[in-house]
Amino acid sequence: MEGIYAAKKKAFDEAESKLKQAETSLLEAHHIQTNMLTKEAQGEDIQMTLLTVHSQDHLMTAITFKDIAQEMIELYKEIKQ
Repeated sequence: MEGIYAAKKKAFDEAESKLKQAETSLLEAHHIQTNMLTKEAQGEDIQMTLLTVHSQDHLMTAITFKDIAQEMIELYKEIKQ
């Protein structure tokens, strides 16, 4: 959201910086998720809880929202031109 708000104010460098920060955090979270999936695929018993499922939902929602934010920032750039 911070990137979208920055783009709305025509602060495109800030908007891009916010997207990069989001990408870094999401990549780290995705690596953790992939590690858990790999362990389970290798036969390790992974404790599945409601919290685990909830965190998976949040991760996927955040990834999707980041993609939408990126498109919205591009639209704000086009509108400015």
